[in-house]
Amino acid sequence: PSAKYDAEGSAGIINIITKKNNLQGATLNVDAGAGLRGSNLGVNGNYRKGKMGFSLGGFGRAGYNINGSFKNNQATYNYDSMAEARGVLLSNSTQQADTRSTNLMGRYQLGWDYDINKFNSLTASARYGVRNGSNYQDGLLSQSTYSSNALPPISTLTDVKTIDNSGTIDLSLDYNHTFEKPQKEFSISTLYSRNNRNNDFQNTNFDSNDNSIINGRLKNENQSFNQEITLQADYQTPISTNQLVEIGAKNIMRSVSSDYKSFTALGSDGDFTESTNVKASNVFNYNQNVTAGYFSYTVSLPKAYSLKAGTRYEYTVIDANFQNPTETETKIPSYGVVVPSVNLSKKLKNGNTLKAAYNRRIQRPSIQFLNPNIQAGNRLNVTIGNPNLNPEYTNNYELSYSTFVKGTSLNFSTFMRNTTGSIQSIREVIKGTNVIQTTYDNIGQEDAYGASIFSNVAVGTKLSLNGGTDFYYAVLNNNLSNKQYTAGNQGWVASGRLFGSYNMAKGWGFQFFGFYRGRQVQLQGTQGGFGVYSLGLKKDFTNKKGSVGFGLENFLNPTIKIKSNVESVTISQSSITARQNFSFRINFSYRFGKMSFDAPRKRKKSVSNDDLKDGGGGDGGQDSGQPAQRSGGGATTQRPVSTTKPIATEVSKVDLTANVNAVGTWAYTIESPRGGAGNLKIQKEGEVYSGSIVNTTMNRENQLKTATVKGNELSFSYEANFGGNVAEIVVKGIITGNQFTGTMQMGQFGSFPFLAKRTE
Repeated sequence: PSAKYDAEGSAGIINIITKKNNLQGATLNVDAGAGLRGSNLGVNGNYRKGKMGFSLGGFGRAGYNINGSFKNNQATYNYDSMAEARGVLLSNSTQQADTRSTNLMGRYQLGWDYDINKFNSLTASARYGVRNGSNYQDGLLSQSTYSSNALPPISTLTDVKTIDNSGTIDLSLDYNHTFEKPQKEFSISTLYSRNNRNNDFQNTNFDSNDNSIINGRLKNENQSFNQEITLQADYQTPISTNQLVEIGAKNIMRSVSSDYKSFTALGSDGDFTESTNVKASNVFNYNQNVTAGYFSYTVSLPKAYSLKAGTRYEYTVIDANFQNPTETETKIPSYGVVVPSVNLSKKLKNGNTLKAAYNRRIQRPSIQFLNPNIQAGNRLNVTIGNPNLNPEYTNNYELSYSTFVKGTSLNFSTFMRNTTGSIQSIREVIKGTNVIQTTYDNIGQEDAYGASIFSNVAVGTKLSLNGGTDFYYAVLNNNLSNKQYTAGNQGWVASGRLFGSYNMAKGWGFQFFGFYRGRQVQLQGTQGGFGVYSLGLKKDFTNKKGSVGFGLENFLNPTIKIKSNVESVTISQSSITARQNFSFRINFSYRFGKMSFDAPRKRKKSVSNDDLKDGGGGDGGQDSGQPAQRSGGGATTQRPVSTTKPIATEVSKVDLTANVNAVGTWAYTIESPRGGAGNLKIQKEGEVYSGSIVNTTMNRENQLKTATVKGNELSFSYEANFGGNVAEIVVKGIITGNQFTGTMQMGQFGSFPFLAKRTE
């Protein structure tokens, strides 16, 4: 990310660019599915008349019949300080339970936009998200033995219920002003967001001799909210034909509160009594204010080089406190950080690109790491946050190469990340017990060295494949000198995904998907990998307005098992979590209405950009009130500075007296932001030309509506359907031997160079 975007987060940003257009009319797409373990509903609608437009979009999913199991073995040891090594065994514990879960998640948004006049526009949106989940451990049997003869074996039977319910509302209003001067823009963006969440658990403890008798119950209630108010201003202006300057400022006011309480009750119907211990029942308030400013400079250099450099400064003020004072001090000093970024790219022949980049990132701790509420759903493994965590800092280095070869796009990237002050888990045995407690601290250094490969392949007009893999070598160390707590780990981490579709005759087609996440290296152990895959069959309706499909998920290996282990001087733990993931699904999709292009209006196309990075809870999924981490830069996005002359000055002139042969198969490329390539077929019967055009990148074939040859000029047109929106595409250019040089006019999306070479 450039300096324009938030410094938070160690990864990149998703940059969604929507261009203003003259689409008029109304459409509504409905996608629904039902299956053995889940159902879903998606909608996407648009209505536009004149200068005003409305949009409705969202997706929701319900999960059910998700059953599984849990097994855990853990041993605790004392620490031999003389030998600085693991001492004698203190306890050995085993656990097992059946598990089940249900969940509901969704996010739906209503949008509005209005073109005030040629240079001014407003956009607004209201979004509501929900994420509700219930998880159960039925009959959690815990058996512990101790090396000391003074402690007899202990066996307990518990039912555990964990509830995580939340809802989020986001309200935004953005103003964009453009100028007569191209690429000169000013925008103001505002956002109000609030997430309310209940994260509770209840343990029901049975008598060890008679499982029908309930001895007691333990309950924890944690009501929290996370509220954000964001204001941002951005300004960009070209200072010459090949230079662009961007400046801006942003303020995020976050307010988070966690009201947690612990209760105990005797028997099955006894009244719950709230704990008076301030560690178990309290209110934790965490207020954060981040003020930022940035400067970015872009220049197009000779020999197809481009440089984008900038710096961002962020100043963070934190006020954290408990309603009832505790022995834990929560004084976190204010801090500032300078975040530089440099991106250098070179365009090579045939559209290939080589890029090198460096940027510095900051990762502030989320509330899930800060919240001191004790999570003790499993009595042998409890978790507690650390309110005094500081941010971690990362230096990112990346080198990438992208190319396009005969219908195949390839992207190769190598990277190196160095993180200091890394927030890592600390696991230790609570003194005098066999309970393992997990908390967090800024004690880690994490380095990663790796690469990623992504490819998009079109094989003819029927088969398309896209996927990739990324892998890196991770080195973690907490740099502690005390042998009792020192820890380090290293190893390879890899993941991969593949998506494909195969189109058959009469609207039938196959789709398949696969994903695998490899073993994750952690400071004190590892978390096992897992894979999911699906196979589907789809039938398009005759009118191309909808489809019906059938799908299978994980049909060869219906149970996903994830193995994890933890090793330290005082702990040895291994666990297996299994869940059934086999599912049969029926999917249905249909599109109502139609939108089409009006005649072009003489106005500058504005760009709307929404690339706010959601910190896990924009739809209600924040961890105990997780502050949503925003990595967005506002209502507009940077567009590349170009020194290319208009295409009309680069092609030969029309010669109406020339006599050229247009018939044949032409391999073409489109130099647009999305790119494009394929084959153009021109036929002639008598004096009438016809043909078809195949876009191998989009896996799409269209018949030409018109085709005309006048002298050395070839022009043709066809209609393309973009999710129900019909656009007329017009291509016009000059034939010189076996070369064709022209432009493609795509309605209000603009004009792009269209180059072709005759192959047959």
